Amino acid sequence: MTHEAGWAHAPGAFRGPSWLRPPADPNDLVPQLWSTTAHKDDAGVLTVGGVPLTDLVAEHGSPAYVLDEEDFRTRARAFRDAFAAYEVYYAGKAFLSTAVARWVAEEGLSLDVCSGGEMAVAERAGFPMERVGFHGNNKSEAELRRAVRNGVGRIIVDSFTEIERLDRIAAEEGATARVMVRVTAGVEAHTHEYIATAHEDQKFGFSITSGAALEAVRRVAAAGALELRGLHSHIGSQIFDSSGFEVAARRVLALHAAVARELGTEMPEMDLGGGFGIAYTTQDDPADPARLATEMTQIVEHECRALGLAQPALSIEPGRAIVGPSMCTVYEVGTVKAVSLDGGASRAYVSVDGGMSDNIRTALYDADYSCTLASRRSDADPVLGRVVGKHCEAGDIVVKDEFLPGDLAPGDLLAVPGTGAYCRSMASNYNHLLRPPVIAVRDGASRVLVRRETEDDLLATDVGDL
Repeated sequence: MTHEAGWAHAPGAFRGPSWLRPPADPNDLVPQLWSTTAHKDDAGVLTVGGVPLTDLVAEHGSPAYVLDEEDFRTRARAFRDAFAAYEVYYAGKAFLSTAVARWVAEEGLSLDVCSGGEMAVAERAGFPMERVGFHGNNKSEAELRRAVRNGVGRIIVDSFTEIERLDRIAAEEGATARVMVRVTAGVEAHTHEYIATAHEDQKFGFSITSGAALEAVRRVAAAGALELRGLHSHIGSQIFDSSGFEVAARRVLALHAAVARELGTEMPEMDLGGGFGIAYTTQDDPADPARLATEMTQIVEHECRALGLAQPALSIEPGRAIVGPSMCTVYEVGTVKAVSLDGGASRAYVSVDGGMSDNIRTALYDADYSCTLASRRSDADPVLGRVVGKHCEAGDIVVKDEFLPGDLAPGDLLAVPGTGAYCRSMASNYNHLLRPPVIAVRDGASRVLVRRETEDDLLATDVGDL
């Protein structure tokens, strides 16, 4: 039950979680939380892609998102190679820029977009449109027309209205739109748990159990300007194993078989979704791509044999698992405040020069993050700290709980790992803060992918009474 004065006042709210343990040395990195090139030098300075973050901040300022290009490409290739028999779609919504779209293309992956704006980035990057998938539960007429004119490889339809709309638009454009039908399988997976019922109450997809999914397939098949390619299923996000996919695959393939019986032909494709998890803290234990590929392939093969089906061409969407670990955010400490807790304990409140405007996930999803002192080595004992932003909100928290060196002081740099997914893409100008830049690092060099906003950018759209 939520405390009437807010979650921060609830009993035990200021205690560290049970999984968090004081480190033997607060200077050490936990390797699984960071990109593969991240390490600390003898002076304790965090280096990513061969670039000391002290140098990066001196050149580009703080806060800043730091994207490890080598790590990004390595993770993209790992999924491409592990799922060699699949089409692998990079999640544009996690983080997208023209440079990243080009990296995705160069590494042989396809691209998932869910708005006209994301499609515009793909266009500007010269991304092959036949390798683009277009998601979304409320695609506008203009967005659908743009997708058809671009020759987008597949459009994932999400409502009966959209089926009619897309059929009309494609006919007007003299084109045939390739379509997948998004279905809800009654399965929701989060980390190691899944529940196989009572998850129909959501905005995405057509329900299999209600019969809406089969009806949607019928309407697509009957449409004159649509080409039915297959079914699309997505069971959740931040998933650490393949157990939830077994139930979903069984239900989706049963629908696939029912469609084959009714239409007299098997649909050629199927998308199993994905949403694979990453390690934000030491409590997270994500599976490697090779293991996921083996287990998911076995699940599909088993179900296809049982149903007497040929295996459709498969695709997956790893979600945050590619870009999430490849980026960290670096901040400068502004103030450190000791707050007394019950029982004589205390917590260090560490205020940094960013906050919920550059990482809304802690406030929005109660997400956990880690962090480290990035600008020097410390010999002080660790203390329980909370990293907070500079916004006028009690819930403006970046890292809820972490042990940090007891001598942390204004001017120090802190780095938060695992911020590649949904941090810059969900960033805002709350309190009129300027969104940070995205700086790519590789082989000892840094370059700006997305520049820092300026006050001129902020004021450019404010045209009232001018």
